[in-house]
Amino acid sequence: MPTSIVETSQRLRKGQVSPVELTQDCLARIEKLNPALNAFITVTADFALAQARKAEKEIQQGKWRGPLHGIPIALKDIIDTAGTRTTAASALFKDRVPGEDAEVTRRLSQAGAVFLGKQNLHEFAYGGSSMVSYFGEVRNPWDLGRIAGGSSGGSAAAVAAGLCYGAIGTDTAGSVREPAAQCGVVGLKPTYGRVSLRGVIPLSLSLDHVGPITRTVADAALMLQAIAGYDAGDATSVDVPVPEYFAALGVEGRPIRVGVPRGFFCEDLDPEVASAFEQALTVLSKAADVRDVQLVVPTDRTLQAAESYAYHAGFVARNPELYQPETLRRIRSGENVSAQEIEERRLELKKLRQEIAGVFKDVDVLVTPCVPIPPPPIAELKEHPDLLRPRELVLLRNTRPFNVWGLPAISVPCGFTEKGLPIGLQIAGPHWGEVRVLQVAYAYEQASAWHKREADVGVH
Repeated sequence: MPTSIVETSQRLRKGQVSPVELTQDCLARIEKLNPALNAFITVTADFALAQARKAEKEIQQGKWRGPLHGIPIALKDIIDTAGTRTTAASALFKDRVPGEDAEVTRRLSQAGAVFLGKQNLHEFAYGGSSMVSYFGEVRNPWDLGRIAGGSSGGSAAAVAAGLCYGAIGTDTAGSVREPAAQCGVVGLKPTYGRVSLRGVIPLSLSLDHVGPITRTVADAALMLQAIAGYDAGDATSVDVPVPEYFAALGVEGRPIRVGVPRGFFCEDLDPEVASAFEQALTVLSKAADVRDVQLVVPTDRTLQAAESYAYHAGFVARNPELYQPETLRRIRSGENVSAQEIEERRLELKKLRQEIAGVFKDVDVLVTPCVPIPPPPIAELKEHPDLLRPRELVLLRNTRPFNVWGLPAISVPCGFTEKGLPIGLQIAGPHWGEVRVLQVAYAYEQASAWHKREADVGVH
């Protein structure tokens, strides 16, 4: 099982291990475990080994590019990779090969990362289960009979099963944090505008975010460092200085003020999730001032539906049969939203993002359960397809508001059910407050041991 990026990077730099060995090990794990997990759509073995050999040579020559140099990672298959197909898990794009890298891909290449391939997802990222994919559903490493979450399900499953050291996912309503919580790993959604969306197939441009999925908080900080920053070619990108995320971990400041918005976020929780959350608050309260806060939580999904339809309208008109039926239904739900209503919703979104800033005058971070229920069984959702969307809306209930607000938020492991299914804790901060979010997440991680558990995929 791969160790953390932080530890592996130090060994790489000292020449104690080779990028080629790491890459070969990951490729062997993918070959062994991916048939059961279905986490990867495309494995770029030859390309990865060529990148690893190049990284090895550069490191030996003292041309170290930083902590991701020689580290094998993978990308959700909605992020463009020049010369390698980017399918969005859809028959519509099954043969689509971009001519250019997405900006995040380019930045990771610059950092010297090794690309193992492209990961399975919920078709066009329009769902929270990764059950709907032209390439079949993703399965959870902790229990192959359950969903891995979504839409970045393949990315979270691959990190949890040790098929890669880290992954990049996208998050429109929780699609990085929710699968991370369901698979017992770390998922970070930065502030809206912090990471470029250029070259990422959109779901809803006003709500889309790109972020890392890793085994530890420190690894998430390292990956965010590589991809964060202004991109003049992306209209959603904001020119705000990027701090040193990793260096800030463990730095002691004044006591942290933790706000707990129980209304909405703590309603109708699975009892085991509720218990794990209360235990996490107990841990946090040893070093922080924990207090309840009241929030008005936005729940309208009109803008997402309208923006999704706007992107897909032409494809839907020409080739509706190439979509999975459930995806087509969801896309068409935004068909009749007027231009005036879209404009009104965008103004409302801007107002909501301005207003939420006021909450952080009284608290430094907000803490909630990440996902209200454990991962549901795949068989149940296949047998009762009418349950799929209602179940997904529950799975994404606690993550979605932070996309509307555009706030940075992270999920970290905070327990397991009696059946051994992971539970996630969500920590969110003010706009551009990734440092504070990472510090609190890191402090909680250091005070607990949940992140040290490893999934036994049950393939021997």
